[in-house]
Amino acid sequence: MATVVAGTFEDLIEIGLSVLIEDDPSLELVARDVPMSEVEDVIAKHSPSVVLLNFSALSGPSDVLLLHKRFPESRIVLLADRPTASDCNQMLTFGATGCLSKETEARDIISAIHLASRGMHVLPRSAAVGGGMGGLKGTELTARELQVSELLQDGRTNAQIAAQLSIGIETVRTHARSIYRKLGVPSRRELARMAQQEAVAVDDERRPVPTT
Repeated sequence: MATVVAGTFEDLIEIGLSVLIEDDPSLELVARDVPMSEVEDVIAKHSPSVVLLNFSALSGPSDVLLLHKRFPESRIVLLADRPTASDCNQMLTFGATGCLSKETEARDIISAIHLASRGMHVLPRSAAVGGGMGGLKGTELTARELQVSELLQDGRTNAQIAAQLSIGIETVRTHARSIYRKLGVPSRRELARMAQQEAVAVDDERRPVPTT
């Protein structure tokens, strides 16, 4: 179960995010509509897996940097109005795990939250080279491939994935082959291992530098 804290968003977006998260049995929304002035206290209280923040509510990139340094285990995902590649890359540089457009499809936002909770960077189509959202090691997978990839990593069988996504088993196999080809891995076991290694690598980068 990944826990989520959501900052303050426009009314329709806030309602939509709440419904999306609450409808996912593997996500728990522990706080919503949290103003930036209270975000630190709420994160300290709940230690969420993912923090969703409104890009327009930030006073600047330093807000992200301060939250990242104080709460390195909580992944920060920003939602912005049509963010540019420069905007997203800057946010990732300052410690965010993801940066998405508010126009992103619902299923992609949920996929992004799950990926971010595992330490994987996610970007909108406009900021990803060649289209698609960024996934493992920056490789661009389609939205459906991201969903299949996540379920493969969870150890689901092709039949279980097909049933959950309401697609055919052969379609699952086709997506799986595409995922393996793009990521350069031979099997779902290697896919899971790659995901674990990337998550560890991100965690290592987030550990504070020892001071003398």
